[in-house]
Amino acid sequence: DMKLLDIDNTVAKAVENIVGMGMTMLTIHAYPKAMRAAVEAARGSPLCLLAVTVLTSMDEQDVIDAGYEYDPHTLVLRRAEQALREGMGRIVCSPAEAAAVRKVVGPDMAVVTPGIRPPGAAHGDQKRVMTPADALAAGASHLVVARPIVGAVDRLAAARSILAEMATA
Repeated sequence: DMKLLDIDNTVAKAVENIVGMGMTMLTIHAYPKAMRAAVEAARGSPLCLLAVTVLTSMDEQDVIDAGYEYDPHTLVLRRAEQALREGMGRIVCSPAEAAAVRKVVGPDMAVVTPGIRPPGAAHGDQKRVMTPADALAAGASHLVVARPIVGAVDRLAAARSILAEMATA
């Protein structure tokens, strides 16, 4: 799970190297100059670029503390619009914003949602979360589920339970 955020020149050089390694997906924090540089550097390659809007571990106070004038929902939508305009391949947002992002990017662009927690699961450091079924109903096309599976005593059972919930959504 590789993520990039740096000045545009550094992002472009890193993307060029990642393309050369044969990677298929790369996450870029959704800052316009970084996205623009990444899209240009990946042009003509099979590398799919994912735009991370606002981390799911951030709530409104965290966003304010980071110096943004927007609440997380508004900032996510702004960044989704910018990612679409810059030519990013997919959007990463919390499931709490999936429905609104889907309206911005339309039905064809993938909306990837981390912060997925099965019913009753601990949220940990994740602040904007949803169950797998609720995230899919909200417009997510891809779910990122890690800790509820890798932290489970029986990982296979945990994964099967999540898949079963997704199948009913």
